[in-house]
Amino acid sequence: MKVYLVGGAVRDQLLELPYNERDWVVVGATPEEMLAQGYSRADRDFPVFLHPQSGEEYALARTEVKTAPGYKGFELSYGPEVTLEQDLLRRDLTINALAMDESGCVIDVCEGQRDLQEGLLRHITPAFSEDPLRLLRIARFAAKLGCWGFRVAHGTHALMKKMATTAELKTLSTERFQKEMSRAMDEPQPWRFFEVLHRCGALQKVLPEVAEIMGSESAGHGTHTAGGMVSALKRIVPVSDDPQIRAAVALFYSAQNQHDLAVWLDKIRLGKRSGQLISDLLQLSSVQTDEASSERLFDLVTRLKPRQQPQRYEGLSLAAEALWPERMVWLKPSLSATREALLAPLPEQLAASGLQGKALGDAIRSWRLDYLQQLKQPRNNA
Repeated sequence: MKVYLVGGAVRDQLLELPYNERDWVVVGATPEEMLAQGYSRADRDFPVFLHPQSGEEYALARTEVKTAPGYKGFELSYGPEVTLEQDLLRRDLTINALAMDESGCVIDVCEGQRDLQEGLLRHITPAFSEDPLRLLRIARFAAKLGCWGFRVAHGTHALMKKMATTAELKTLSTERFQKEMSRAMDEPQPWRFFEVLHRCGALQKVLPEVAEIMGSESAGHGTHTAGGMVSALKRIVPVSDDPQIRAAVALFYSAQNQHDLAVWLDKIRLGKRSGQLISDLLQLSSVQTDEASSERLFDLVTRLKPRQQPQRYEGLSLAAEALWPERMVWLKPSLSATREALLAPLPEQLAASGLQGKALGDAIRSWRLDYLQQLKQPRNNA
């Protein structure tokens, strides 16, 4: 029995990048032997086992044969006769088909090290097209490694375009897409996830509302060109590493076109905080400089509960600046003043007034609105 470190940990180690997880492949062993050595099963359908001390995943070397549509339509073959090379050849990209033995020697059967040096995301064999999930994975790797100059190889892009025209893509669940998108939003260049999928035609199939926005922007027309989804994502990345805030910024323009926002958010299975932030942004987008808008802004920030949920207010402020940098020049001071008015301590005479229920609520609202006007006055005169 031989054990090898494989996949992302080897790739990132060679790139001198940090990595959090390690995956191992075991060659020459059976499930019974793994269990006898104290490993426990991690999955009832796959030959993956958990190490008794570290809890890391150790998978038996295996091969895969396509037997049905979808990313789950594969028949696995594993046992002591399956070689390390066979296991590596079934993987998606050359840079992920690297292994390292106990002495630190790298085993590279697909020229993955060359592609690491050249910054290429390249498929290993035409079998890449058998798994539609790989379209999402390569887009996520572009988001992860794009800042180091990685790009999709021409031949791989051509294969991806063919994949986007097949029925295989329809077998991907919305939940699976959201999982990959959420992981991409946590990467250094999340916009590349959408760019890669858009260029090969897959985005139109999995998230047509976003494809429509990106299509209008790349054509140089449409109502969103001045700001732009990609530009907004590039602005939010340096100021927030929260994937849910990034996702809200990415999908805001698409959400703006929906007749029933709640139905659309449910359809695409967006995270709760991202959906809430999009709703807050849509309300903020209607605020102008008139008095009526000032009260709408007050009501919006009140609903944000800045005292109890400061992160919700901060998320809105950061996302709004990413989406509308020019507009926020005048809107941000109003937003900050409104928050300050809502956090200000109430005067003692109001607390001692004896008012209760709605009457007290109306009096507090009136006092805070008056206080807000006082805060704005010196700023308006400055």
